[in-house]
Amino acid sequence: MRTNKKTNDVSVLVKTSILLAVTFVLNQVTLFRMPQGGSVTAFSMFALFIVSYLFGPRQGILAGLAYGLIDLVINPYVIHPVQLFMDYPLGFGAIGIGGLLRNTNKGMIKGYCLGVLGRYLVVVLSGIIFWGIYAAEGFNAVSWSFFYNMTYILPEVVATVAILSIPKVRNVFDRYKQ
Repeated sequence: MRTNKKTNDVSVLVKTSILLAVTFVLNQVTLFRMPQGGSVTAFSMFALFIVSYLFGPRQGILAGLAYGLIDLVINPYVIHPVQLFMDYPLGFGAIGIGGLLRNTNKGMIKGYCLGVLGRYLVVVLSGIIFWGIYAAEGFNAVSWSFFYNMTYILPEVVATVAILSIPKVRNVFDRYKQ
């Protein structure tokens, strides 16, 4: 019995590592980069969310934390140690909470949206605290952070949800859910 759990743990670790690599590659496909950080990418948040959808929120959060550290090393944009933690490990780790909805009706779409909402709220808070001085004329730090972060997160969400609305796409991932 112990061997089966160990084999399963190794399998989850290997699959998570592969999905982290896919997330990294997709994150390099940048469609648009924002001036103070953030970019529209080709489904990179979805690739990260898939970890929590397949293996649960705990594994998804851990994968997000790990990916945040990878992204920090590869694409750093840091002005403060707390901002580093919020924008990288905590922000990407929040995507893993989407796994809480993985067993609900349309759990893939709902979970993805919940995970991205978690990330959005973390980066908005970071924006309010650390990036407010860059607010455009007519905006305060709060409204600017909500707007700024929406401009790069929303396009990826809309494209991903459109693809996930196709039942055959969702069915591919459902076959591998544990």
